[in-house]
Amino acid sequence: MINKVIPFVSVCVTVLLAGCATPTTYHWGEYEEQVYVMYAAPDQGTSAAQLEVLELDIEKARSKNQPLAPGIRAHMGFLYFQVGRHDEARQAFEAEKVAFPESAQLMDRFISKLGKKHA
Repeated sequence: MINKVIPFVSVCVTVLLAGCATPTTYHWGEYEEQVYVMYAAPDQGTSAAQLEVLELDIEKARSKNQPLAPGIRAHMGFLYFQVGRHDEARQAFEAEKVAFPESAQLMDRFISKLGKKHA
């Protein structure tokens, strides 16, 4: 009986550990941490500082040839807007829309609001 259980347990453990080590499809970098800082601890990071971190993450993703995670470009668009870099905000929203077509309706809404305030 034990001779049958040990191989089964070994296979289960191997599969479990292999599942934990699977790399993600997208490059997340510090994105989740920056979103947390923005909403939960805004005194810990300015919009400009968050942009610096995310711009470095984009360079890391490019160097590894990994696609950016959903929402990074949109978040950067919001940050660009906050620091007054409206053209770059528009570009970030457009890039998010191209990368993730399911976000088109929301990105178009952001772009239209951006246009009304800063046309």
